[in-house]
Amino acid sequence: MKSPNRPRISVVGSGRCSEDVSRQAEHLGRLLAGAGFAIVCGGLGGAMESVCKGAAAANGYSIGILPGTDYLEANQYCTHAVATGLGPMRNYLVILNGALTVAVAGGYGTLSEIGLAQKIGRPVIGLGAWPHIPGLIQAKDPEEVLGEIRRIL
Repeated sequence: MKSPNRPRISVVGSGRCSEDVSRQAEHLGRLLAGAGFAIVCGGLGGAMESVCKGAAAANGYSIGILPGTDYLEANQYCTHAVATGLGPMRNYLVILNGALTVAVAGGYGTLSEIGLAQKIGRPVIGLGAWPHIPGLIQAKDPEEVLGEIRRIL
């Protein structure tokens, strides 16, 4: 049975992404779930859907914190969806509910989440994301992300 009390990792990334980023996010979701972590994300498409898909493939647990008011808008792989009605302000809740944040590529929405994580003292690991931000830990692949998570936690 999937447990909601697993350690949580926030995963942020674009709502639309390339096939390469999608594959990396899916692999990351599979690795995180296999290592016993629950995933917190924005719950929609792109990198968020891919990380949830990977977690689902490993019988994992994902929490999607949605910008809209309908929890049914979550991607099909998200195990638990939370509607907020907050639009992009929900990004703070995505960050707040993980022990650390992994940024998978992404645009300015992802950048805002990186900034929020750093503001509240959460470590951030970048996987193809914003390499010039001070304090952002860079990882070359999902395996290295998992290694960094284990080192930090």
